[in-house]
Amino acid sequence: MSGDTDPRVGEVLPRDAWGILNEDPGVVLIDVRTRAEWSYVGIPDLRPLPNPFLKVEWEMWPDMSVNPLFVDEVNQQLLGLRPENLLFICRSGVRSLHAAKAMSLHLRGAEGQTNCLNVATGFEGDRDDAGHRGLKNGWKAAGLAWRQS
Repeated sequence: MSGDTDPRVGEVLPRDAWGILNEDPGVVLIDVRTRAEWSYVGIPDLRPLPNPFLKVEWEMWPDMSVNPLFVDEVNQQLLGLRPENLLFICRSGVRSLHAAKAMSLHLRGAEGQTNCLNVATGFEGDRDDAGHRGLKNGWKAAGLAWRQS
């Protein structure tokens, strides 16, 4: 038996995440950014797809403390579903990686297999040379569907 306490989380690029969502209507996308980001920056637009889309803050504004109820809130919004794949997205892929690891650790040993996948480069991606996000990489820069909420 392994003593490994670091859960394994896969990573996919935004276009690959969109492909996974298109191929399997049971895949869930979880946006772990803050309420302010959802409101002012926008959200992935899954309206053309049947996939569930959850918004659960990993870190809470304004002090950016980790949400101690994150796993419980995700489980509550899943309404008892145990999908094969959960995709996690944030601004750049850092917070969502932590959130995916927390959920993976929670699900370890649970009945059924759920893969937690981080959307690398996130919704807005890395800063470009001018210091702006949303142009270099990420969901928006890949031209994937998004909208102001």
